[in-house]
Amino acid sequence: MIEHLIPAWMLIPFAVMLLCIAVLPLIPHVGEWWEHNLHKLYVSLLLGTPVGVWLCLHGMDHELLHQMIYDYVPFILLLMALFVTTGGICIRGDLKATPGTNTIIMAIGWVLASFMGTTGAAMLLIRLLLATIQQRKYRVHTVLFFIAIVANCGGLLSPLGDPPLFLLFQKGASFTWWMQNMMPEWLVTGVLLLTIYCLVDLYFYFKEPTANLIADIKEAKSLHMTGLINIFWLLCVICSTMFINATYIPEMGAENAPWYLKLLREWAFILIILGSWVTTKREVRINNNYSWTPIMEVACVFLGIFATMTPALMFLTQHAASIKEYLSEPWQYVYTTGLLSAFLDNAPTAMVFNAMAAPEGLQLATDPFLKAISMGAVFFGSLTYIGNGPNFMVKSIAEQEGIEMPSFFGYMIKFSLIVLLPVYIIVQLLFI
Repeated sequence: MIEHLIPAWMLIPFAVMLLCIAVLPLIPHVGEWWEHNLHKLYVSLLLGTPVGVWLCLHGMDHELLHQMIYDYVPFILLLMALFVTTGGICIRGDLKATPGTNTIIMAIGWVLASFMGTTGAAMLLIRLLLATIQQRKYRVHTVLFFIAIVANCGGLLSPLGDPPLFLLFQKGASFTWWMQNMMPEWLVTGVLLLTIYCLVDLYFYFKEPTANLIADIKEAKSLHMTGLINIFWLLCVICSTMFINATYIPEMGAENAPWYLKLLREWAFILIILGSWVTTKREVRINNNYSWTPIMEVACVFLGIFATMTPALMFLTQHAASIKEYLSEPWQYVYTTGLLSAFLDNAPTAMVFNAMAAPEGLQLATDPFLKAISMGAVFFGSLTYIGNGPNFMVKSIAEQEGIEMPSFFGYMIKFSLIVLLPVYIIVQLLFI
């Protein structure tokens, strides 16, 4: 139970953390300093440590520990398990980078995302897509649409797709609820974004220098997969996520359960990471251009985000009653859940709004509100680089391949607010 009210000024460190992510890369010389993950860790500790000390001094150490141990650690270990296992599956080849081919790769990732998670699908296919478009001059738009379609919107159909859906599943929603109730939203959003991407890519395809297109055709290679043992390890990640939880192991959810039992799923992730690393041949990861840099960047940046956003989430919870007075329609939950999910962690944000919408005495919101919360949490995570874990990982991998990605604000101004948000508004108007 929260003992003290969170003052508004305690939200400043979180705002500063977001500004660091957005602004520091744009400042000459400072941007080069920020590129090093160790420096990102310094900033996270500089902003997160005073927040932690303040919370502990005011008797809120329990909330801080819960956020860091039971939210941040599972978040990072799940991403790491998916990153390591999919990074050990090398899909070699260089397909002709036509708009049709690129769209098909994205469509496959869009479908896979609900069954192996947005992170799993994104990490499995991003390297193949980057290899396919490597001869193209205009590549940034492809990565941006990949973030939206595969790393976010594809994960709407099952609890495996995105963390907020898994938490709603644990609150009492059936495993197939999203498949039964949100197929139209998933289908229309995906078809619209894939169509827009295909048209945009067609436009840039005709702008490509002829030499690039000739090189793309000459250097085309058929697909070849190695590291197939990691399909087993990937299935282990999926099964662990699905079955190692309080629903199937009630002892994990007991209030007095020891920490190591509550983190039983995370222990499984650690074993899977080790198993994947040991059983994958070194040359497979070398051929896959595997590097720890993307996941380390996510770990360092999100350490600061999780620490500094703890007071922000508590502030939101404390003012839930007054906020609820202005939320009476499902469509309002789409935008409130969505806009906060774009900047806060979408899983606890979804839980807060689910609690607001749930009838008295129940843990789960009714179907119209549950649809709105799910759509906001999953779709709007693509509005910023920090809205969902794989967004940052895809960006980092693309930058490693020499693609100059937009800045934090550039991503929003040039892409998410003018392309994605109108699509989400259309889908909301059609269905919610």
